[in-house]
Amino acid sequence: MAITVRQEQGAVPVTILSIEGNLDASNYQVAIASARQAYEQGARDLIVDMSAVPFMSSSGIVALHTIALIFRGEEPDDPESGWEALHGLDRDRGSGVQQHVKLFKPQVRVASTLEKTGLNVFFEIYEDLDDAIASFKSF
Repeated sequence: MAITVRQEQGAVPVTILSIEGNLDASNYQVAIASARQAYEQGARDLIVDMSAVPFMSSSGIVALHTIALIFRGEEPDDPESGWEALHGLDRDRGSGVQQHVKLFKPQVRVASTLEKTGLNVFFEIYEDLDDAIASFKSF
């Protein structure tokens, strides 16, 4: 898996975290660490580009939820806590659509995983990057 991080300017600065390769138990913590580093460096609005992710396991689900918590300014559960991290997602689904993390262009298999787990209603999902960038508003 490779991760790149870049900034784009919309109504507000938007950070794009691009993941290339499978997002699974072997690397999900790298995705979390990259997002955390961007947040610590001042990023507040994030697009996770999943256009080059052919497969996402349950660890990838934990990574996306953890990233959402980080960008809400919350301290997430330890992702190593296994099922507890997944149960945290179940408890958090009622928080509504994430305002500061959005997903871009998940491949068919990943989109199916997002749908089966209910994350497709937890995150706004975009097929056009310019639309995703424009969806973040200044307040």
